[in-house]
Amino acid sequence: MVQERGLPWPGKPVQGHHAGASGRDPGRWHARRARDHPNSRRGVANSAKPRGLARRLHSDEDRRVRRRRFRQAVSLNGGAALVNKANDTDKLQRRRLVSTTAAKLRNLILDREPGAQIGSLSEVAELLGVGIVTVQQTARILEHEGLLVVRRGPGGGYYGTRPDEAALERSVAAYMQVHGSGHREAVEVVTLLNCEIIAVAARCTDASLREALVTLNARIDLCDTMDARMAFEDQVSQLLFRMVAQPLIELLTRVTRRLYQTDSFPALFPGDEGVAAWKAGKRRLLRAILEHDEELARFEAMRERKELLSRLRQTENQMN
Repeated sequence: MVQERGLPWPGKPVQGHHAGASGRDPGRWHARRARDHPNSRRGVANSAKPRGLARRLHSDEDRRVRRRRFRQAVSLNGGAALVNKANDTDKLQRRRLVSTTAAKLRNLILDREPGAQIGSLSEVAELLGVGIVTVQQTARILEHEGLLVVRRGPGGGYYGTRPDEAALERSVAAYMQVHGSGHREAVEVVTLLNCEIIAVAARCTDASLREALVTLNARIDLCDTMDARMAFEDQVSQLLFRMVAQPLIELLTRVTRRLYQTDSFPALFPGDEGVAAWKAGKRRLLRAILEHDEELARFEAMRERKELLSRLRQTENQMN
């Protein structure tokens, strides 16, 4: 048998540099070598992949790079957080400074007569020991409160004033209407405030005010119409405000009375029975005040409050 040139004998394993690692067909060996050649498409991709020790070194390098980038990101984020925290602290300090300055300027205004000049912008800043911007921010607050008027031009400056009570009442009443405060809430608030006002009025010792209350007590029998009863209640409230001298309670009572008096709602004391009950309740209240009996006055005020709320509940049920 003649062997063809370049081919092994049949059945004899291939040896030498043409043989693969397992002694198989050299065609596979050549194909694999061509495949992994750097100039081949797959060889280029494979040559870019590190192997063995180089692969471990490459992985360590990637790990170090990732760690370094992570630390940089944390550092940047932490720096941003510190900056934000510093900004928040500055804003808080700024608000505190404006609030403190407003309190100082408010006291200066209240210590002087209404309409008195406090000073120019620079003078007020020097007086309060703050900057011009802080004074301007403070001035806007006090202008909104009705305590300060800023005049410009010759003779201008900061002038103290007093808030208008009617404007305050209108503002609070409008606020309550915007936020849905209805007739029931107004009655509940007014009657609750009246309980405190009537109890404190029993302590009053002013002879002229007590004499005026005696005069009003004698006019109860004349209040037969709803308009007469409303006018009588207004006169009693004005007198009680003078006897008590508590501005906050007076303001809240005025506002809530304005709210429920302007609201169209059926009378809570209709007919002869209702008028008689209203008159009897007013006599008990005024008598307790004139007798200087604070506990009895508070009791009668709470009694009137329960009667009003009960009648209000009945009226609401009839309307529904």
